Amino acid sequence: MDICPKCGLPTPACVCGEIAKTSQVIDVTTEKRRFGKVSTIISGFDDGVDIKDIAKQLKAKRACGGTFKNKTVELQGNHRGHIKAILVSLGFSGEHINE
Repeated sequence: MDICPKCGLPTPACVCGEIAKTSQVIDVTTEKRRFGKVSTIISGFDDGVDIKDIAKQLKAKRACGGTFKNKTVELQGNHRGHIKAILVSLGFSGEHINE
């Protein structure tokens, strides 16, 4: 049985990902791009979180396109009012999300 090097628990019972989610401060901003298009930028993710999976779930729940680059998630369109509820449902702390 493998043991997690961070928390010392067996790999199936590892809680490193959950602890990393609750301690992060995440910023949600919008940015105006070329031709007047608006993008929603979600930044502040640390190394303990799978950003690719989070981006995939955000894109699926908001039915939009997007990408992840340099520890940030970019979504096409203005989604500022909806991102906090989705991130809380994914396990992030609601009081650490700045919209």
